[in-house]
Amino acid sequence: MNSSKGGLYKRFIKRLTDFILSLIAIIVLSPVLLIVAALVRFKLGSPILFKQERPGLNEEIFMMYKFRTMTDEKDENGNLFPDSERLTKFGKFLRSTSLDELPELFNILKGDMSIIGPRPLLVRYLPYYRKEERLRSKVRPGITGLAQVSGRNALTWDERFKTDVDYVKNVSFILDVKILINTILVVFQRKDILVGSEHIMKDLDVERKEKT
Repeated sequence: MNSSKGGLYKRFIKRLTDFILSLIAIIVLSPVLLIVAALVRFKLGSPILFKQERPGLNEEIFMMYKFRTMTDEKDENGNLFPDSERLTKFGKFLRSTSLDELPELFNILKGDMSIIGPRPLLVRYLPYYRKEERLRSKVRPGITGLAQVSGRNALTWDERFKTDVDYVKNVSFILDVKILINTILVVFQRKDILVGSEHIMKDLDVERKEKT
């Protein structure tokens, strides 16, 4: 969005709104955070949080926090079992309800992320972005975004990137409100959610290596 109002929202108001809303959400949802943390510790073990470096605004790397959804089960040689085998029913539940994303509220409070924005992808994917797709890093990554309410992880990579770039080009308060409302509907309806063995889309680096 190129209007002065849209630019003002993108540069200043969006970050202030993120800070205020994430602080309120952390306070209001603190009982939920504590309960989920206790269940994760009991069912999946320690550590409670899954931490991973992700590219943020302008592709600067930050540490993203989520509740862990997998066990640390290993074979006789000490190697971790495949993700699909370590993802328990409880872990699938956390992912399908997006409860595993709650610790990202602290990332928003710190300024690493936004409530609404393109989802932060893996650092190893960065070399495989096409030129136009790098525009997705011109805003802070979000807990939810336009792609998540347009098909969630049922979209192809090309569809995800196109949707993310469309969002960056049209950021506005009204668009963010629409995405937030649609996110709530998607989560409660549990639409377009593929987890575990259902999630058959290849990793971005693998897919694009095969196409070259």
